[in-house]
Amino acid sequence: MARLLFLFLPGLVAICAVHGIFMDRLASKKLCADDECVYTISLARAQEDYNAPDCRFINVKKGQRIYVYSKLVKENEAGEFWAGSVYANQSGDEMGTVGYFPSNLVQEQHVYQEATKEVPTTVSVSGAGERGEKDSECRCRQVYKDASCNLRAALSKAPHFQRWHL
Repeated sequence: MARLLFLFLPGLVAICAVHGIFMDRLASKKLCADDECVYTISLARAQEDYNAPDCRFINVKKGQRIYVYSKLVKENEAGEFWAGSVYANQSGDEMGTVGYFPSNLVQEQHVYQEATKEVPTTVSVSGAGERGEKDSECRCRQVYKDASCNLRAALSKAPHFQRWHL
């Protein structure tokens, strides 16, 4: 019996590694400026450092600018999280890492558009094909390394992608 278990264990590990890790949903709805959540809602500045607890979130350093693209609708006792992009340099010329961060971490400096569109967090994500995993349930290692599911790809392809350099 132990020999049989020893033979199947590597296969089980390989299956888990290939399919990634599913995470609990952060919210079932989000507020956006448009139906696809690609328009920038606001520019915020981090008030303190934040270390991401898992791959859905972004690391933030005090003083960094964050472009906010969606705001998760708070449910029950859950924290309030926004999705945004942190730029590595102050000029903001390069696409930053996209992910979630606690809303109380930042102070909005400029609101470009109001987040009036309520959108379900269920989307078809990059690499997920027809399965349609949810935003916050993406396969961590395979999908989220490409950032907040498909947000970075959508932003880079959007003809109306907005950048403000303040």
